Amino acid sequence: MNLVWQRRGRSLAGFWREYRRDRAGLVGLAVLVVFGGLALAAPLFISEADLSATNAPARPRQAPGADYWLGADGYGRSMVDVTIWGARISLAVGFLATFMSVAVGAVLGIVAGHFRGWAEAVVLRVTDWFLVLPTLVLATALASVLKPGTTTVVVAIGATAWPGTARLVRAQTLAVEGRPYIERARALGGGDGHVMGRHVLPNVMPLVLAQTTLCVAGAILAEATLAFLGLSDPTKVSWGTTLQLARQIGAVSAGNWWILLPPGLAIAVVSLAFTLCGRAIEGVLNPKLRVR
Repeated sequence: MNLVWQRRGRSLAGFWREYRRDRAGLVGLAVLVVFGGLALAAPLFISEADLSATNAPARPRQAPGADYWLGADGYGRSMVDVTIWGARISLAVGFLATFMSVAVGAVLGIVAGHFRGWAEAVVLRVTDWFLVLPTLVLATALASVLKPGTTTVVVAIGATAWPGTARLVRAQTLAVEGRPYIERARALGGGDGHVMGRHVLPNVMPLVLAQTTLCVAGAILAEATLAFLGLSDPTKVSWGTTLQLARQIGAVSAGNWWILLPPGLAIAVVSLAFTLCGRAIEGVLNPKLRVR
């Protein structure tokens, strides 16, 4: 057991050694740490009472100034508080939806690559159907049928964003299944569950990890879009609902840029940070992708 943990420790140390060589990946990781820390610590310095529309301490649409650095929104809430608190919902939805989509895609990809035959044909045809239709359109249709809320947004994104992961995992599974130790495992009596769980899954997990970081950015953008369309819970403060409120009060035509800029910029920066981390992880796991 100690030997196993020592090997894992050396692997993690080697992973970090290669990762920190990517400056863009380090910048993305630093940005995510800052946003994640602010989201977790938000209840310590932001009161939910200040986020209530009835208890807002500032005047509606107040421009940035000494008292409110980023101004106030349509309800008179500080845009600093709204942006920081909105990170809690947006990041949570992004992670949960990504976990759901990656889990579904990984399972279906391994099943299609391992069993082949009719199982592969069914998975591939369903995957092709989802790939043909735009993910956002499917998510919007699903979210409009279900009751509006945060859970609905998570399910809508997770249930429609898995085909890309399924394709990648299937291709990796086919490559792993052709290796000699898989034949030895089967010759020694290893069943389908043993081969998939003990041999295929550990070898596709690095790909799944890289795909996860890349999918979170798309999930955050999808959450903001669905919330902007009014398909999320309007009582929950997120970056998407903040943009929706800005649209409802006509912030664009009124020139209230401070209501639009903080959540929009936060979405762009966090999405870019996840993309940079995902590319850096891909470079570590696949040396052919490293930029010299």
